[in-house]
Amino acid sequence: MDDKMSNIKYNISEALELPKDLILDLPKIVMIGNIQINISNHKGIVEYTQEVLRVNSSIGIIKISGSDMELKTILSEEIIVKGNIEKVEIIS
Repeated sequence: MDDKMSNIKYNISEALELPKDLILDLPKIVMIGNIQINISNHKGIVEYTQEVLRVNSSIGIIKISGSDMELKTILSEEIIVKGNIEKVEIIS
């Protein structure tokens, strides 16, 4: 049933040219070089240190590894992290 509903939502977003991240409840990850990452549509922070940030999302845990990382903005819709970002993983 969930797959069928996801397919319907996907087809509607395609037909109406709506943003898939909002319609399908997917996270949107934007990186600016290796110095900043913006994560929209998240489900909260699981772990935060200067070397590791783990963020919960509808597709699993988004793990960002690096050094000197600093949370610049934490909102219910978006997280902005600055620092030296070395690796981004999605752990489902």
